[in-house]
Amino acid sequence: MDRNDDALAQLAAAVLAALGARNAQLACAESCTGGWIAKVLTDVAGSSASFGWGYVCYANAAKTAMLGVPQALLDAHGAVSEPVVRAMAQGARQRSGAALALAVSGIAGPGGGTVDKPVGTVWFAWAGPAAIRTAQQVFGGDREAVRRAAVHRALAGVLELLGDASG
Repeated sequence: MDRNDDALAQLAAAVLAALGARNAQLACAESCTGGWIAKVLTDVAGSSASFGWGYVCYANAAKTAMLGVPQALLDAHGAVSEPVVRAMAQGARQRSGAALALAVSGIAGPGGGTVDKPVGTVWFAWAGPAAIRTAQQVFGGDREAVRRAAVHRALAGVLELLGDASG
């Protein structure tokens, strides 16, 4: 477990350094990770220079109220879907004024899965000035393993986005 925590801490530090090098701010919109991304980022001293907004929108009503996700989108696609994480990331970016935003929504388990969206299904979105990227992954393991993997993938996606922006 300590090795996993060290890996997340190193990844968070790398994300913050990359943001700092670009003088960019990041906002997070989290559902299944429940604020874990914000926690990992704020564990790094000086993180406020590049991270200032974390929205924990576990309930659909919170996604609508805090991020402006249309109820019709939630009704049509469900919270764990590409259109919803895209709207979450856009809402976080617009409402915070941050240069970049990430969003995560998934089914961490142990229950809640379906044939189409099994336990471990997580959708991600990364919104920048020019585009929004999305990805879906299905992670194995228990609730904590799924959530930890989602935090890692979300942060790695920020580095990927920033790497493309610098190239």
